[in-house]
Amino acid sequence: MQLRYSFRIHPTIGQRVSLARAFGCARTVWNDALRLVQPVKAANKLLGNPRKRIAEGPYQRIPKSADLSKLLITEAKKAEERAWLADTSPVVLQQALRDFDKAWAAHEDSKSGKRTGPQIEEPRFKSRKNNRQAIRFTANARFSITGQDRLRLPKIGDVKVTWSRRLPSDPTSVTIIKDPAGRYWASFVVETEPQILRETLVDVGIDLGLTHFAILSDGRKIDSPKFLRRAEKKLKKAQRQHDRKAKGSNNRAKARVKVAKIHAHTANARRGFHHKLSTEIIGDNQAVYLETLTVRGLARTRMAKSVHDAGWSSFVSMLEYKAIKHGRTVIRVDRFFPSSQICADCGHRDGPKPLHVRTWTCTNCGTAHDRDVNAARAVKFEGRRIRAAQQHIPGDVPALTG
Repeated sequence: MQLRYSFRIHPTIGQRVSLARAFGCARTVWNDALRLVQPVKAANKLLGNPRKRIAEGPYQRIPKSADLSKLLITEAKKAEERAWLADTSPVVLQQALRDFDKAWAAHEDSKSGKRTGPQIEEPRFKSRKNNRQAIRFTANARFSITGQDRLRLPKIGDVKVTWSRRLPSDPTSVTIIKDPAGRYWASFVVETEPQILRETLVDVGIDLGLTHFAILSDGRKIDSPKFLRRAEKKLKKAQRQHDRKAKGSNNRAKARVKVAKIHAHTANARRGFHHKLSTEIIGDNQAVYLETLTVRGLARTRMAKSVHDAGWSSFVSMLEYKAIKHGRTVIRVDRFFPSSQICADCGHRDGPKPLHVRTWTCTNCGTAHDRDVNAARAVKFEGRRIRAAQQHIPGDVPALTG
């Protein structure tokens, strides 16, 4: 399986200038490609589908990737107004076009239904004012890690890297990223072998929440750290200072970086919490069951800030990739499964309950339940049923249906 390993890099002033030039060259190639392709696609769209024409006229040929590469890189370097493209590795420019093709493909697939999820907008022009910039080097660029543990990049030089751990294998590509806080990162893609953990008979159901980040079916409740709420006072002060600076001034740019650093610190703390908790859960349990959450819908409610602060999607993604890596199983229960209505002891469906009801008693068996713990247990039993159906396991499997 492929994994990403990200490390902080510390380019010198000269290397930062070279990186800024590379960011600009990749951005120019992207914008030039969009300037060529967008009008052609718009004109063809006015004619309608070939099977259901809505207007007369010839369809224009959409430039292919090879055509764009020849025109916008090879030929453009020969022109005086684009001669500076030669100052950057050609692989960086080729990768910009590859990303451009993927962006259009994602947009078209989301419109046709081939790609599930929310609709992807069509590619937009990139600005030098964007706070995040990135370029990618593949193996063809001949980047390498030197004997002094530095990252050698073509036409950039040997960049100092803070290695927090060793790479498990030779990287196939590296993406250089400048984030809104002004920090530089090297993100390596490497092939890794699965590290299968010893099999265990323990499994767990998880009910994600806001007051408690996660409630486990064994009764354990993980408090929500609320990193954004804790940083709110400092963030408000930094944002007020930013807003008081004159637009376009150097002081405003410095204030923007201060705000970005607070956000980055908050995101790092949240990511660290997710990593530690997901590693612990995957290590202790053979199977993990949780509900499918509609984060996009919840983020449009009055709980939006708390939902984003919790970062459920990131946590679930970590559980899923670590399960693949370590030979565990993660199963998502349907979001319409009534986990808060079903008694986990007898399976009786007791009906919906308002959110302020945190404890309830089953009218069938008389068992008193903590709402969240019972929901986690119900999710576990439903997850076991789904897992048994997927594996075609014979025998009695508890099914919680009223």
